[in-house]
Amino acid sequence: MYDLIGDIHGYATELKTLLTKLGYGVSDGVWQHPERRVIFLGDFVDRGPEQVETVELARAMVERGSALAVMGNHEFNAVAWATEDPEYSGCYLRPHTEKNYRQHQAFLEQVGQGSVTHQSMIEWFKTLPVYLDLPEFRVVHACWSPESIKLIRNYTDSQNRLLPEAWVHTSREGSEAYEAAETLLKGLEIPLPGDHHFYDKDRNKRTNIRTEWWRQGNLTYRDLAMVPEDVIDSIPHEPVASSVLSGYDGEKPVFVGHYWLKGEPAPLNEHVACLDYSVAGGEGGKLCAYRYGGEKVLTADNFVWIERQKRPLGQSAAH
Repeated sequence: MYDLIGDIHGYATELKTLLTKLGYGVSDGVWQHPERRVIFLGDFVDRGPEQVETVELARAMVERGSALAVMGNHEFNAVAWATEDPEYSGCYLRPHTEKNYRQHQAFLEQVGQGSVTHQSMIEWFKTLPVYLDLPEFRVVHACWSPESIKLIRNYTDSQNRLLPEAWVHTSREGSEAYEAAETLLKGLEIPLPGDHHFYDKDRNKRTNIRTEWWRQGNLTYRDLAMVPEDVIDSIPHEPVASSVLSGYDGEKPVFVGHYWLKGEPAPLNEHVACLDYSVAGGEGGKLCAYRYGGEKVLTADNFVWIERQKRPLGQSAAH
């Protein structure tokens, strides 16, 4: 059976504490369990103080067979940042803007941009599958969208890993590959109807909303919108057409990360569980796991977590 672990973001101390709580121990230099395996839901890097150790620990587990992992949007971004654009000399698939650098700065400083360690980690990130569709359950970083899964298969190998040439396609805004990767790794966005819009924290005009794609029933745009509380009134209460949301078929459970949830961990519904409980988000953040035991209906009883540990001043390194 499997223990699924959410976004770590460079908090290796919390990861080791959680693994210990789950009954794992170090054997031959690798964290292992006599009967269970971990599945990491991506986002190993950015923000936290122990990013190199986090990647090395998880990578060793995957390479030695005691874990599986999927790619998070932060691993995707790390590869795109480090990959030169073959069509534009001197440019990269993820532009080296000030905003993008700030988001990635903690990792680059800790790993040493361009170092042998950095290059090795980038090559490992490329080997991570975009999703897992196992007999018992499914795993994807942000959103299980059947349409996006179907599209991304045109750009992946038999193990659901992006093909070498796919990195360019998935980095080109507006392409089908880009839209599929965005949905699977960052969540489902839908356009607001008519001329409705809102302004984000940087005062950029937004006409799309990220959605709580797992919700069921007759829903409005406001019901589904993942936006700050101070702009929720800008989102219309108009019904969303059933064709806009792909919905989840509930055929088997699906596990995601990505959403920076707070509070006591519990399933989003009987078939969907998010395991990102904001370990990098400061006080109250948790590193969260789900101990899967073969059940068809997910239960709050199987969540296991540890609180983010306090560190001396100067060691939080959160960006």
